[in-house]
Amino acid sequence: MSLRTLSKYFVLALFAIQPAFADDYYRHTFFDNSLTADSYFYSFGEASGGSTLACVGENQRLPLETKNVLTPPNALRLDWQSKPGGNWQANVRIINFRNRFPGLIGSNLYFWIYSPEAIPAAALPRVVLSNTRDGLQVAEFPGSFTEPLPIGPITGDLPAHQWTQVRIPFSAFHTASVYEFHPAQLQNIIFQQDAGDNTHHVLIVDEIRVDEVHVNDDLAKAAALPAPQGIQAKGYDRHVDISWQPVADPRLRRYMIYRSLDGKDFTPVGMQLPNITRYADFLGKSGVTAQYKVAASDETYGQSPLSTPASASTRELSDDELLTMLQEACFRFYWDAAEPNSGMAKESLPGDDRVVATGASGFGIMALVVGVERGFITREQGLERLNRIVTFLEHADRYHGAWSHYMDDSTGKTMPVFGMFDNGADVLESSFLVQGLLAARQYFHARNEKEEALYRRISKLWETVEWDFYRETPDSPNLYWHWSPQWTWEIHHPLFGFNETLPVYLLGIASPTHSIPASLYYTGWASQSQRALEYRAGWSGQQDGNHYANGNTYEGIKLDVGVGNGGPLFFTHYPFLGLDPHSLHDKYTASYFVNNRNIALINRAYCIRNPHHFAGYGADAWGLSASDGPFGYQAHAPDEANSSGTITPTGALSSFPYTPDASMLAFKHYYRDLGATMWDVYGPRDAYNPSQNWIGPNYGGLNQAPIVVMVENYRTGLVWKLFMSNPEIQTMLEKLNQETEKQR
Repeated sequence: MSLRTLSKYFVLALFAIQPAFADDYYRHTFFDNSLTADSYFYSFGEASGGSTLACVGENQRLPLETKNVLTPPNALRLDWQSKPGGNWQANVRIINFRNRFPGLIGSNLYFWIYSPEAIPAAALPRVVLSNTRDGLQVAEFPGSFTEPLPIGPITGDLPAHQWTQVRIPFSAFHTASVYEFHPAQLQNIIFQQDAGDNTHHVLIVDEIRVDEVHVNDDLAKAAALPAPQGIQAKGYDRHVDISWQPVADPRLRRYMIYRSLDGKDFTPVGMQLPNITRYADFLGKSGVTAQYKVAASDETYGQSPLSTPASASTRELSDDELLTMLQEACFRFYWDAAEPNSGMAKESLPGDDRVVATGASGFGIMALVVGVERGFITREQGLERLNRIVTFLEHADRYHGAWSHYMDDSTGKTMPVFGMFDNGADVLESSFLVQGLLAARQYFHARNEKEEALYRRISKLWETVEWDFYRETPDSPNLYWHWSPQWTWEIHHPLFGFNETLPVYLLGIASPTHSIPASLYYTGWASQSQRALEYRAGWSGQQDGNHYANGNTYEGIKLDVGVGNGGPLFFTHYPFLGLDPHSLHDKYTASYFVNNRNIALINRAYCIRNPHHFAGYGADAWGLSASDGPFGYQAHAPDEANSSGTITPTGALSSFPYTPDASMLAFKHYYRDLGATMWDVYGPRDAYNPSQNWIGPNYGGLNQAPIVVMVENYRTGLVWKLFMSNPEIQTMLEKLNQETEKQR
């Protein structure tokens, strides 16, 4: 059935108009599509008593339907046979995005159902709702669940080959647990056996949502949404990028993308969120020509007329062209998806749309510079965005010059995401921000009034960070991570290396106004205190490298400095986006560039050896670094404690300066082999775990910019040159070299 005819089958009430829907998409949507192709990771099924339920793999995931779908490319497929006295259940879990604003909005549960054959009402499943993370296992996670509610009395007999929407008010569900059920905290929707009719049935389920209901005759009679305008298509190596102008209509809920390979028949291939006006269609090979049309879809799933077509062809790209494509896609995270008021970067997407991240924004500023240099945006656009960011930072909450980890995009107020003690400064995230600002200061330094004014404003921000304050006391041998006006040094987290905290010490030494002694590099960053030894051992669960120096050989590669056998790869990225590792040496290693390269080589060699036999690891699939995984956020590393089968593409891709050939091999694998599920409008997704058949549904603000910046440092050295050209940085290196001579 054509999606364009679905509106006549809309049998229940219309959704309420919510102008802010674009920002609230994931506060309404429970399921729309799966990134994996054969089964849905966030699901589980089981059967007993002779009943059967089709599931996939040892983890019993629910299979997917790709032919009959409401919103492409897929839907959930319930395939069962109910025996008298038996039972089956199909559990669909919500995706709990990190930093996502908690709570669903709406008083009704909606979902669409379809069957290739008619199903009697009595044979349709029952529905149970649960607040618990693990379905009904309240002993493991206190929560609640409801009594089973039959679908049949609501829909009646389900006809064949027809999409029908089911709306169930939450008031119809009754708590069956010792805890009260709260719809806003809905975590699981469980479909269960009803009648044991001993008959095989298939039910396709799509677009599970929570929303209000609003019966409005005027809305029902209103004209269709306007067709999107300005459709453009650009072909790349294996995919086509489609873009269009936004549809400014409060009824907009999504965009539908149609493709034709013959110029005649257009079929739906995907959908896009209402606040994104770009779609990446992965065709899988070069030399393919496709035409595209886009439609706007409203709250009733009715669609606008199709847009005018746009055509593009894929073609084999050179390695240099592939790198430009990669940089541009990752750059869009900091351009298209930046927060509207501040221009700052999101911590993660999807996430909480109020939250801007200080460190990710520093990385994003460097990506902004690359975007201007590469022509992704104009110099004037880059200058305007940077001025907006600086204006925000000038008025945001500061604590002895440092900013907090997270801030509110609208107000600049601190957002204590990590708990009540986190309501003050984060000097590490602030150092990432300053690293970006100093690189941008040198780039936007033409002899004109606007850029000179920006230079002075950035200089003031830099010079008013009180690095020496974060020593806590005048005689402290090290710096501390956090400070709060309310809790002062309650967190009391010392900064010891080798890890990502290096910029705090180097910028502290470099500061022209609030400097720290260069000796703190050795007494703090490279501390030999017992606390520092225990801290380093905690990273990897082993003693290697706990004295900062390492000296052991791993995978046949000697490591001068590093915890365990190298730690997560972001240790070699975050501090060195601006700081050229060729320029840094100390009494422990003659070159941090060589040391970082060896960490990357060890990481890759570990993935090739693959001691735990994780699926997907190999010479072209490596890069263990910090990211979300199937079971939460982890600093993935090549050791027993931190290797779980999750590969983070930024690990290999941000290592281009260190391992260009190996990084290019990995990039081509991520893009050409896995691109159908791994490549989207902001480049490669954050992470994937083939052993768990999991693909990260999100993008991380700390992971996309390092790809942009480090690829550029590999290609031209641009950001390294800019950051190192700051006179304060050269002075810092001179001080550090003098201190190193004393230490020898």
